[in-house]
Amino acid sequence: MAYEDKKNPTVSRAHTLTLSERGKLTVTGVDEVLRFDEEEVEMRTARGNLIVRGSELHVGRLAIDTGELGIDGNVDELLYADTPQRGEGFWAKLFG
Repeated sequence: MAYEDKKNPTVSRAHTLTLSERGKLTVTGVDEVLRFDEEEVEMRTARGNLIVRGSELHVGRLAIDTGELGIDGNVDELLYADTPQRGEGFWAKLFG
Protein backbone atom coordinates (compact mmCIF):
# COMPACT_ATOMS: atom_id res chain seq x y z
CA MET A 1 0.00 0.00 0.00
CA ALA A 2 1.40 3.39 -0.98
CA TYR A 3 1.80 6.11 1.63
CA GLU A 4 0.26 9.49 0.81
CA ASP A 5 1.50 12.58 2.62
CA LYS A 6 -1.48 14.92 2.84
CA LYS A 7 0.58 17.81 4.27
CA ASN A 8 2.83 17.93 1.21
CA PRO A 9 0.77 17.11 -1.88
CA THR A 10 2.73 16.11 -4.95
CA VAL A 11 0.74 18.44 -7.20
CA SER A 12 1.01 22.08 -6.17
CA ARG A 13 -1.53 24.68 -7.17
CA ALA A 14 -0.63 27.65 -9.31
CA HIS A 15 -0.12 30.76 -7.19
CA THR A 16 -1.03 34.24 -8.43
CA LEU A 17 -1.72 37.65 -6.90
CA THR A 18 -3.96 40.22 -8.54
CA LEU A 19 -4.22 43.63 -6.84
CA SER A 20 -6.57 46.29 -8.19
CA GLU A 21 -6.27 49.88 -7.00
CA ARG A 22 -4.79 48.67 -3.65
CA GLY A 23 -8.34 47.83 -2.62
CA LYS A 24 -9.20 44.44 -4.10
CA LEU A 25 -6.80 41.49 -3.85
CA THR A 26 -7.34 38.05 -5.36
CA VAL A 27 -4.94 35.27 -4.38
CA THR A 28 -4.90 31.79 -5.93
CA GLY A 29 -2.99 28.77 -4.70
CA VAL A 30 -4.22 29.24 -1.11
CA ASP A 31 -4.01 26.07 0.97
CA GLU A 32 -5.23 27.48 4.29
CA VAL A 33 -6.13 30.79 5.94
CA LEU A 34 -4.17 30.80 9.19
CA ARG A 35 -5.67 33.94 10.77
CA PHE A 36 -7.31 37.21 9.83
CA ASP A 37 -8.62 40.48 11.25
CA GLU A 38 -9.19 43.98 9.88
CA GLU A 39 -5.46 44.78 9.77
CA GLU A 40 -3.82 41.49 8.76
CA VAL A 41 -4.59 38.29 6.86
CA GLU A 42 -2.14 35.38 6.99
CA MET A 43 -2.43 32.38 4.70
CA ARG A 44 -0.42 29.36 3.58
CA THR A 45 0.02 29.28 -0.19
CA ALA A 46 1.72 27.04 -2.71
CA ARG A 47 4.74 29.39 -2.50
CA GLY A 48 5.00 29.91 1.28
CA ASN A 49 3.14 31.87 3.93
CA LEU A 50 1.73 35.17 2.72
CA ILE A 51 0.84 38.03 5.06
CA VAL A 52 -1.38 40.86 3.80
CA ARG A 53 -1.37 44.01 5.93
CA GLY A 54 -3.55 47.06 5.68
CA SER A 55 -6.74 48.52 7.13
CA GLU A 56 -10.41 47.62 6.89
CA LEU A 57 -9.48 44.22 5.41
CA HIS A 58 -12.36 41.82 4.81
CA VAL A 59 -12.24 38.30 3.42
CA GLY A 60 -14.88 38.55 0.72
CA ARG A 61 -14.76 35.05 -0.68
CA LEU A 62 -12.88 31.87 0.06
CA ALA A 63 -13.04 28.79 -2.15
CA ILE A 64 -11.01 26.05 -0.50
CA ASP A 65 -11.65 23.57 -3.33
CA THR A 66 -10.08 25.91 -5.92
CA GLY A 67 -7.66 27.68 -3.54
CA GLU A 68 -8.94 31.18 -4.35
CA LEU A 69 -9.21 33.96 -1.75
CA GLY A 70 -10.61 37.46 -2.23
CA ILE A 71 -9.74 40.33 0.12
CA ASP A 72 -11.27 43.81 0.07
CA GLY A 73 -9.93 46.83 1.95
CA ASN A 74 -6.87 49.08 1.96
CA VAL A 75 -3.82 46.92 1.17
CA ASP A 76 -0.54 48.40 2.41
CA GLU A 77 1.86 45.45 2.41
CA LEU A 78 2.31 41.96 0.95
CA LEU A 79 4.94 39.87 2.72
CA TYR A 80 6.12 36.30 2.15
CA ALA A 81 7.40 34.59 5.29
CA ASP A 82 9.40 31.51 4.39
CA THR A 83 9.89 30.21 7.92
CA PRO A 84 9.68 26.41 8.13
CA GLN A 85 6.49 25.02 9.61
CA ARG A 86 6.60 22.82 12.69
CA GLY A 87 7.82 19.37 11.76
CA GLU A 88 9.43 20.53 8.51
CA GLY A 89 12.85 21.43 9.89
CA PHE A 90 16.18 19.71 9.46
CA TRP A 91 15.59 16.94 12.02
CA ALA A 92 12.13 16.14 10.68
CA LYS A 93 13.54 15.78 7.17
CA LEU A 94 16.44 13.67 8.41
CA PHE A 95 14.34 11.30 10.53
CA GLY A 96 10.94 11.75 8.84
